[in-house]
Amino acid sequence: MSVVRAGLYRVFHCSPRLRMTLLNGLEVSARNCSNSADNRRDLRWDLSPEQIRHRTDRLIQRIKHAYDSVGAVDIGKVCIENTLQVLADAKLDYAASRHVLDFPQYVSPCKEVRSASTEADKRLSEFDVEMSMRVDVFQRLIALKERQSSALLPESKRLIERLIIVGKRNGLHLSSQIQDEIKKLSKQISELSIDFNQNMNEENTVLIFSPEELGGLAESYTNGLERTEDGCYKVTLAYPHYFPLMKRCHVPETRRKMETTFHSRCKEVNTEILERLIELRAKVAKLLGFSSHADFVLEINMAKNSKNVAQFLDEFYKKLKPVGVKERQYLLSLKQAECQKRGLDFDGQLHAWDMPYYMNQVEQVKFAVDKDKLLEYFPLEVVMQGLLGIYQDLLGLRFKQVQNPHVWHESVKLYTVLDSTTGEEIGQFYLDLHPREGKYGHAACFGLQPGCFGPDGTRQIPVAAMVANFTKPTRTWPSLLQHHEVETFFHEFGHVMHELCSKTRYAEFSGTLVETDFVEVPSQMLENWVWEKEPLRKMSRHYKDGSPIPDDLLNKLIASKVANTGLMNLRQIVLSKVDQVLHTKASADTAAEFAKLCKEILGIPATPGTNMTASFSHLAGGYDGQYYSYLWSEVYSMDIFFSRFKKEGIMNPKVGKEYRRVILEAGGSVDGMEMLKTFLGREPRQDAFFRSKGLDLIENGYNYSLV
Repeated sequence: MSVVRAGLYRVFHCSPRLRMTLLNGLEVSARNCSNSADNRRDLRWDLSPEQIRHRTDRLIQRIKHAYDSVGAVDIGKVCIENTLQVLADAKLDYAASRHVLDFPQYVSPCKEVRSASTEADKRLSEFDVEMSMRVDVFQRLIALKERQSSALLPESKRLIERLIIVGKRNGLHLSSQIQDEIKKLSKQISELSIDFNQNMNEENTVLIFSPEELGGLAESYTNGLERTEDGCYKVTLAYPHYFPLMKRCHVPETRRKMETTFHSRCKEVNTEILERLIELRAKVAKLLGFSSHADFVLEINMAKNSKNVAQFLDEFYKKLKPVGVKERQYLLSLKQAECQKRGLDFDGQLHAWDMPYYMNQVEQVKFAVDKDKLLEYFPLEVVMQGLLGIYQDLLGLRFKQVQNPHVWHESVKLYTVLDSTTGEEIGQFYLDLHPREGKYGHAACFGLQPGCFGPDGTRQIPVAAMVANFTKPTRTWPSLLQHHEVETFFHEFGHVMHELCSKTRYAEFSGTLVETDFVEVPSQMLENWVWEKEPLRKMSRHYKDGSPIPDDLLNKLIASKVANTGLMNLRQIVLSKVDQVLHTKASADTAAEFAKLCKEILGIPATPGTNMTASFSHLAGGYDGQYYSYLWSEVYSMDIFFSRFKKEGIMNPKVGKEYRRVILEAGGSVDGMEMLKTFLGREPRQDAFFRSKGLDLIENGYNYSLV
């Protein structure tokens, strides 16, 4: 996962409790979460629950005062200084102050702090709704646009237009009765979304398996598991436990139990929440004059409407369908051979718990990728060192680790980012890379402080955090990454760079605050580096002797990029269509809709009794009606990669710096399409997208899965 959006801000798609390191170097246990806090404006991670509540009160008072002052301006005397600048400064204050209050719910090792942070998020989200419905402020913005439009700087003009559009999308041009109804529904939507994600963050199911039930799993996996007194293993549903087991365990019943439990997470409570959210969103859309919630959210995206999204997904599905059929047939033949080899009954079907296992076999059988051997060349520290070096060289940056940083957990690292030429401080980022109890369960980038101009005219440096759940090292075993985790690391760090490199005037356009179906473009483009020899060599070294990854293993890994391309992309189409179907209806049976599309498109039934959508956090995290964005963005990201970087050199600093200037520095101050045309020198095209999926090879008669 990278981008989760909530309220007026954006978070980036998503365990034993230890302790929190405080600014003075002391440590506080999970039971003692209180500590004194002063009035500094910097990012504080040692706030007690009471301090979080107090700061939330003060923040609400400050921002409300700013909005009140704008609302009180004589409408005939509105100007930039008493209207737009006041709002811009308030939005900066809000964005810079809010995240010490609502971010701890995702990462704090203290449950009481997480709960207080969640409550702060609810209060602030309700306050967001109140401020977004200020008709008095809206009227003064309209008056300002009419009076000042010709004299405005381009970004100031864009901000006024954006605020007016948002006002209309909140119904401020409609009757007070409709506005009141929208406000009431919006508050309910906000609270339910937070509850959905809190349920996911606090999910802590553990399954117990005997050594025999974990047959096929490598020593590196079982070494990282806790044991019971009778010698069994404790397996959680965290990514480092779930995915390796599903890919490698040759015991079907173990995989069935894991897959069923994984896709039943928070099933009862979150199914109810999601189905209520669908109803409420549909009601708001109808009040605003839209035929569906999907059409409402898409109006301000590159796609514009649900019809265009459906056409995009249908055309892609048409290309993928025959590939998916052949891949399923091949997986079924692998299953038949496996059943014969292990003396198991062959039922002639592929189940949801079969898919990761046999798709992994495709990589081993057809591409001869030895996953156990490959794992040994990606120790986390080596990957991180190589990754940071690549980003520095490519974008003209320098990273300096901060010693003894003030962080929320002792395992978290903090870096300062400098321009390699001027030495100017660009921003800071945190890395929080291992699972903990109560921690956000996916991989994501969280924007913590926007980079823009403050009231005194100086630039506030942006701050971001990358949160992930890579396997924790033990006293006897290092943290070793699967290649797909290296890809995840590269992707999420791409979002971090987007947050930190932006140079905008206003907080409203800082970093990743771009169109939802453009936000994944920068990070997706950078994923390509983990499929190229030169970067892979920089990020790999054997954890025992430091030897380089062998050429034959590297070549096989790179060739395997198109393995299972049909089924993997068909699953993305399923998720995109599920999202669209749910948000083009007034109400929906979420489990039934998911099961129907799984069978129709993927050709694999959903496991009876499960509901994947109850843990589909994108649908409550700001991607509602917009999950298609992952595929849509790939069209542009692959065009950028193949047309510029692959052509002119993937480590070419000249292209890298141009990319930083045109795409990253602009933030949301320019339309995504304009950025693309500037960087590409032409309109974007789709051919690189299909090439990246291996579909150009397939259409020319080459079927990789049968070679």
